[in-house]
Parts: sequence; C-alpha cells; structure tokens
Amino acid sequence: MDMTLFPTKGNLILAKNTLALCRQGYELLDKKRNILVREMMSLVEKAKNIQDEILVVFSEAYEALKDANVSMGISMIEQIGYAIPEETGVDIRDQSVMGVEIPIVRLNSPAEMNLRYGFSATNATLDVARQKFERVKALTADLAEIENAVYRLATNIRRTMKRTNALKNIMIPKYEDITATITNVLEEKDREEFSRLKVIKEVKTKKIIRNKKAKAKAES
Repeated sequence: MDMTLFPTKGNLILAKNTLALCRQGYELLDKKRNILVREMMSLVEKAKNIQDEILVVFSEAYEALKDANVSMGISMIEQIGYAIPEETGVDIRDQSVMGVEIPIVRLNSPAEMNLRYGFSATNATLDVARQKFERVKALTADLAEIENAVYRLATNIRRTMKRTNALKNIMIPKYEDITATITNVLEEKDREEFSRLKVIKEVKTKKIIRNKKAKAKAES
C-alpha cells in the first residue's frame, strides 16, 4: 500500500476514482491497439502485393529499356535520359488514424510525363520502356506511403502496448490493493467502534439497572 495514503474515507474515494480511471484508460488503449494492429496488418498485405507488382514491372521495364538500347543505341537513350527533368511533383500530407499521423503520398505530375524526344529518331521500344518506368514511379510512391505508415503504426503500437501493460500490471493492481487495504482498515475501525459502543451501552444499561434497584431498595 502507498504509505502516503492514510486509511480515510476521503483517500478511499480518491483511490477508487483513480482505479476507475486506470481501468477506463486500459480499455481505451486496448481498443486503440487492436484498431492499429488491424490497420497495420491490412497495410502490410497491401505492401506485399505492391512489392510483388514492382518486381514484375521493374523486370519488364529493364527488359524494355534493354530492347530500346539494342534498337536505338545506348548513346541515344542516354542523351534522351538527360532531357528528362527530375521528379519534383510529390505531395505529402498527413492523415490521422487513432492519433497516429499517417503520410499520404501523391504524385502531382501528369499520369504520363510529357515526351522529351521526337518520333523521327526513336521507335516503339522507347515508348514501352517509358510507360513501364512511369508505372514503376507510381508504384514506388504507393509503396513509400504504405511502408512509412506501417513503420509509424508499429512504433505507436509498441508505445501503446507499454502503456497498456503498465496500467494492467502496475497501476490497476496497485490501486486495487490500496482500495482493498483502506476498505479493510475502515471496516475494522467500524467493527471496533461498534464493539466499543456496545460495551458502553452495556455499561450504561447495567448502571441504570443498579440505580433502579438501589432506588427501589431505598424506597422500601
């Protein structure tokens, strides 16, 4: 028992209120943890599907680039590559899930980037490679969003579990013990007080009886 809490009715009420808050906090945190775990597991499944798709699309994109290199020459492809601007059209904003800030990644650039090469010096192999790598770019943004969300959820789940375990294994048992101890002490005091009053009553009753007997004897 916390020795700073003396066994008084006021401290008993305080301990019961604290215990109720701990139990309520535990229930809320446990629900939050379950929701976050479900959300994380769904994102993990999405991430796995995107990773599998990226592997396929990457492979197809490099095969298409290889065909373009063979068809048009590596030097021509390299020159066209220098004309492609760096991707800067990425928009990142946050969405809250049970208090956890989840990033939302969106590409602001058009679905298909503007062509940086003419048709006279190129052929269809370059178009195929371009389309494949555009798909890779979009999938990479989706994967970055999901993996970051999974990391943040996992971090918050660990933090929530620590708080939940602290309430369940430390705070709730502590205040259950305090409540039970104060209750037992107060009940024992009540029993002692009852016994003391009973003794006093018996003493008074006997005294009254003796006085009555003494008065009756004197009158006779």
